[in-house]
Amino acid sequence: MSSITLGGGCFWCLDAVYRRVPGVTEVVSGYAGGHARDPSYEEVCTGRTGHAEVVRLTYDPEVVSARQILQLFFAFHDPTTVDRQGADVGSQYRSIILYHDEDQRREAERLMDELAADGVYDAPIVTTLAPLTDFYPAELDHQDYYTLQPSRAYCRVVISPKVAKLREALTQLGLVGVG
Repeated sequence: MSSITLGGGCFWCLDAVYRRVPGVTEVVSGYAGGHARDPSYEEVCTGRTGHAEVVRLTYDPEVVSARQILQLFFAFHDPTTVDRQGADVGSQYRSIILYHDEDQRREAERLMDELAADGVYDAPIVTTLAPLTDFYPAELDHQDYYTLQPSRAYCRVVISPKVAKLREALTQLGLVGVG
């Protein structure tokens, strides 16, 4: 098993997407990339802890590769906006890849270079790439939020369209029917 930590806006969105990806065995929403020790959701939301809302993924590389995990990451958030995803604004919503090993770092760099060279986005990719140092799991009510709170407005308006788009993305990556 391998792990990688990703932040691309509200962690509820990435959590909902990756829980449905074949080969992903665990998704933990949490906080990383900051300076405060063991921050709370309320503290992270102030933007003063330096943390990003992230998901730590554990996946089986025999089923889904690091490259496929990263391709989904770039398909499900906007990596060209600094400290923002849609209506969510603040450094806690920044685009960030916190790699767990050098192979992941190289794959992320390679993919970002390819996306830039192919002109996939109208603006430069601003995703931060850094090694994971500390990870703090979010409070229980933030884990698997979409499944537990499907009728909430944020889930219906923001997350549901991403989950609906997932099957197409998985098909493009050859992951439908896997696992």
